[in-house]
Amino acid sequence: MKYHQIDRNLFIKNRSKFTAQMKPNSIAVFNSNDIYPISADSTMPFQQHRDIFYLSGVDQEESILVLFPDAPYEHQREILFLRETNEHIAIWEGEKLTKERAFEVSGIKTVYWLTDFEKVLFELMTYAETMYINTNEHYRQSVETETREARFVKWWKEKYPAHGVAKSNPILQRIRSIKEQQEIDLMQTACNITEKGFRRLLSFVKPNVTEYEIEAELIHEFIRNRSKGFAYTPIIASGNNANVLHYIENNQPCKAGDLILLDVAAEYANYSSDLSRTIPVSGRYTDRQKAVYNAVLRVKNEATKLLVPGTLWKEYHKEVGKIMTSELLGLGLIDKADVQNENPDWPAYKKYFMHGTSHHLGLDTHDYGLLHEPMKANMVFTVEPGIYIPAEGFGIRLEDNVVVQEKGEPLNLMRNIPIEVDEIENLMNA
Repeated sequence: MKYHQIDRNLFIKNRSKFTAQMKPNSIAVFNSNDIYPISADSTMPFQQHRDIFYLSGVDQEESILVLFPDAPYEHQREILFLRETNEHIAIWEGEKLTKERAFEVSGIKTVYWLTDFEKVLFELMTYAETMYINTNEHYRQSVETETREARFVKWWKEKYPAHGVAKSNPILQRIRSIKEQQEIDLMQTACNITEKGFRRLLSFVKPNVTEYEIEAELIHEFIRNRSKGFAYTPIIASGNNANVLHYIENNQPCKAGDLILLDVAAEYANYSSDLSRTIPVSGRYTDRQKAVYNAVLRVKNEATKLLVPGTLWKEYHKEVGKIMTSELLGLGLIDKADVQNENPDWPAYKKYFMHGTSHHLGLDTHDYGLLHEPMKANMVFTVEPGIYIPAEGFGIRLEDNVVVQEKGEPLNLMRNIPIEVDEIENLMNA
């Protein structure tokens, strides 16, 4: 891995939080992701399943974590199963985790090779009553591929039909949504790497540069700072491309006078950052662009203040809608009649701001978190309002990542990344 080793005490603490909420006499199993094929002998770069990483720190394919806090013997309460390494694998693929190294990474003392999994699991199942299976229940999930986790669940249900079944996901949704300080520090590192990439762009962007050249500058800066690269597929949208919310082609020239909407950020140690900025190709905003930009910035700043313990998700978005409505009236994009006659299910402001303002952030860009429960301290959210005006040929989105505090306004992990109009113009014209 490119990142510095994470203190294993984080993963020890995470496992303790999970096992504290398990039913008596129950087992939980977590699998690594597959390495997905492309065609011939080509594969996609490996991405670890975030749940097994969260609980163990193991960042390697063909790994399994078993938790059984009520096991009769201490060595059975936390077990890692790893693909057995050998000299051939080391020559062709590089170093894999040894049993000793796995303990250093995870703090788990009992480590077996994967070939022993079925035999060891059989013994454990004779003691246990319930199995926690790890299904994907994220509110945005749309999985068509059968995952390694899904194959395991299918196999286990057939092998052990008499055992009770429970779900890991509700526990993970709660505990993963509230970050430990070590996690916040890792996310701060991801934000700092993102800052370096963004600052690099401000001296690079000029009329006729292409969107993909901008992408190349970013990936260069991210990787040279120990990131694997982008935390999500980058959006580099110049001119009217900004009005396509998930524009990812990044293949057009950036024309003088246009704006570039950048939704680009680095990961670090599997933790995501998520940045949006909108910059002028020519280094200066027009008066109209500046007016819309500052309206979006005011909405972002006011929305951020609402992210405090006890806030309810739906109420938060209603309040942000009111703030945005006021700004759109000031810009002349909607009028009082539009507001008076609006459909409550699709308010007038949605014509120019049609997406949500915030989502949980962490190991996943759209991270775990139960949206019907009140916000709590140490949850991390994006704040990303936007105004999109196809008729005027531009769209503006601004986005920071913030940590909910026990008291007061959230901590902005992107506080050092330029966002004010004057600062961006000064840096682009330095």
